[in-house]
Amino acid sequence: MKVLIIEDEISLQVSIQKYLTAEGSTCDCASTFDSAYQKLSIYNYDCILLDLTLPDGEGLQLLKYLKKLNKTDGVLIISARDAIDQRIEGLQLGADDYLVKPFHLSELNARINAIVRRRNFAGNNIVVFQEIEIDLNARQVKVNDTVLYLTRKEFDILLYFVANKGKVISKAAAATHIWGDDADMADSFDFIYTHIKNMRKKLTDAGCHDYFHSVYGVGYKFSLT
Repeated sequence: MKVLIIEDEISLQVSIQKYLTAEGSTCDCASTFDSAYQKLSIYNYDCILLDLTLPDGEGLQLLKYLKKLNKTDGVLIISARDAIDQRIEGLQLGADDYLVKPFHLSELNARINAIVRRRNFAGNNIVVFQEIEIDLNARQVKVNDTVLYLTRKEFDILLYFVANKGKVISKAAAATHIWGDDADMADSFDFIYTHIKNMRKKLTDAGCHDYFHSVYGVGYKFSLT
């Protein structure tokens, strides 16, 4: 998953980032309203963790901005505010959930996973595409009931393409989604080709049909045809 952490309390931001990264997510961070606004304008996320009180703006305004952009990013509000009217307003503006500080990082991760499952996979922990079965909790891939051993990045790329099946995905979009801000430092996105090439071989060697289709000059499409 690609997660944006909008939190001005740096110690909490770092703790969340370390925990989610260890759990397999890619995290971008923003500690101000302005930096969050810029990231939301450029990137798409599986889930956005949104603190309502920022030093230079109000978190609810970012929710309104997301709504204006017609984005489908999941949003989990994390705030010390526990007023019912704040919760209602946040949910009415499009937030998926609301978690009051302080909280356990394990609960935060569970709520993020629930949001992503609901939005991308109809609430399921097991995602199936033809002969491919992906267990989101175990981070395990099977082809015709045989376990396939993928690297973390290969798993993330496969899940990203399955979630966006039928869509043309550019190399830049795939790199940014999987590697976050670090992708901006790359001279090229040829490493995406290498990861997909290795993953395709593992899939086809296991008896899987090749669903990755190259789109000349753009990137790839994951589909039946």
